[in-house]
Amino acid sequence: MRTAPPDARTPGTPAAAPPPPAPGPGGPRRRSATDRLAARVDTATIFGRRLRDIRAELHRRTAPTHWTNLFGVVTLACLVVLTVTGLWLMFLYTPSSDATTYEGAYAPLLGAEVSKAFASTMRITFELPGGLLVRQAHHWAALLLPASIIMQLLTTFFTGGFRRPRRGMWVLLFGIFVAALAGGWSGYALPDDMLSGTGLRITEGIALGIPVVGTWIASLLFGGSFPGEIIEHLYPLHVAIVPAVLVVLLVLRAAAAWRAGPARFPGAGVGVPLVPTAATRAGGLFALVTGVLLLVSATVTINPIQLYGPADSGNAGAGSQPDWYTGFLDGALRLVPSGWEFVAFDRTWTLAVLVPLAVVTAFLVAVAAYPFFEEWATGDRSDHHLLERPRLAPTRTGIGVAGIVFYGVLWAAGSADLIATQFSVTFEGVIAVLQALLVVGPAIAFVVTRRVCLGLQRRDRDILHHGYETGRIVRLPGGEYIEVHRPIGEVERVRMARPEPRVVIVRRPDERGRLTLARRAQARLSRWYLADSIDSETGARMVPISAGSAEANDGHSSGHLVTGRR
Repeated sequence: MRTAPPDARTPGTPAAAPPPPAPGPGGPRRRSATDRLAARVDTATIFGRRLRDIRAELHRRTAPTHWTNLFGVVTLACLVVLTVTGLWLMFLYTPSSDATTYEGAYAPLLGAEVSKAFASTMRITFELPGGLLVRQAHHWAALLLPASIIMQLLTTFFTGGFRRPRRGMWVLLFGIFVAALAGGWSGYALPDDMLSGTGLRITEGIALGIPVVGTWIASLLFGGSFPGEIIEHLYPLHVAIVPAVLVVLLVLRAAAAWRAGPARFPGAGVGVPLVPTAATRAGGLFALVTGVLLLVSATVTINPIQLYGPADSGNAGAGSQPDWYTGFLDGALRLVPSGWEFVAFDRTWTLAVLVPLAVVTAFLVAVAAYPFFEEWATGDRSDHHLLERPRLAPTRTGIGVAGIVFYGVLWAAGSADLIATQFSVTFEGVIAVLQALLVVGPAIAFVVTRRVCLGLQRRDRDILHHGYETGRIVRLPGGEYIEVHRPIGEVERVRMARPEPRVVIVRRPDERGRLTLARRAQARLSRWYLADSIDSETGARMVPISAGSAEANDGHSSGHLVTGRR
């Protein structure tokens, strides 16, 4: 007969508590006063309980692992590099336009009359250990920051990540982009070299071209006649106002992201734990981006002000180019036909300045307000936590590509002179081609993109219904030859199918038989947005929803909804 060992337990019996540890030679070890205080704070105070809840929530939450989420880490790395290098430069830079004689280490400029701002920048570059590295790291991070924010805007737009409840996050991200542009532009002028002086001269010309208030704006900005006190005016904008705005916008966006939670692609799973897995991955990418920025800063020259020389109000640099993120502003000015001005009310109205300003402003406002426009046009006011593949929203994707083409043409026009010299073509010819592309390019891009998206939808529908082609040809007993198809998996089926139903608004007249122009426009836009799509699952049919249903009564009491399929 077998007997159980002494430590065996009956199944279901709880394990005995482990014996307390034997006291050491000096008796049981007592916790220190700081440990007891920390434990009391953690359990007894509201702050401690709140901190404990936040830690638990961080470990409980998950984060998606899609590559589109990496651009936020790149943006954060750029901001940190900008902050650290900017604080170091702030204590060494002299924000003054007052003239002085250069007596630094750069021999070709010895004895030249320069501003104190230029002299301090030269001293940082050539006389302080690591000064050139810090300056170039600051400049390279400022160049990468708008690019990473633009990529965030594009990925959010094309996947529909701006829909409820994340409309505010889109507006905040766009505000961060505008603040980054303002910070880059104000820092671009601070070295007070010939290149930045040429850019400021262009800025003065734009301000003076504004009717009625242009002279007042230029005087306020420059503090008098050019160059005035522009350095003293831009310095607080660059080191105080823009950083404060960026911090506020980042905090608000982080709070909104925490409240709304991450949006995911269908079939992508729940992701990985936010802490420690996602945080560790983000930290690794953060370190990698920072290292690459420092490596590029140590090996690639950027903004060599010693070659440009000090700014001179009577001269301008030939072939000067703005930083890439402001090139579209310069390009808008170059594409205006000559002679666009007229005289009225005893004033000269310069359309060559007003039209580019109006067009660029309208474009930026359209980008910021697009989520609200699409919500009104489609009548979709529900919350969306699943992202869409761009091909499943052909109209939105076409609008996005058209916007990219529009921005790209303006950006290319900013370097029209270099295009002409590098390719040995006339400058007038380059401008004429870009003017034509600015008008017809976005329309062509929209049509082509929409048709490509519909073609990809048809391909996905065939794959969902028939599977993938394997290339194997078999002969049936009756003599027929067919190709063997491999069925797709369930995860891939969920990824390729439409994540959420789409609807088209059909407006009916009210009790008096009236149908307002706004409601008619909304119905037409809804069909334009949603009706021209391929339903990958149920085929080509239109299913009406009664006006008394919950969907129809959600802001559409005077009409009914129809699912958009073709």
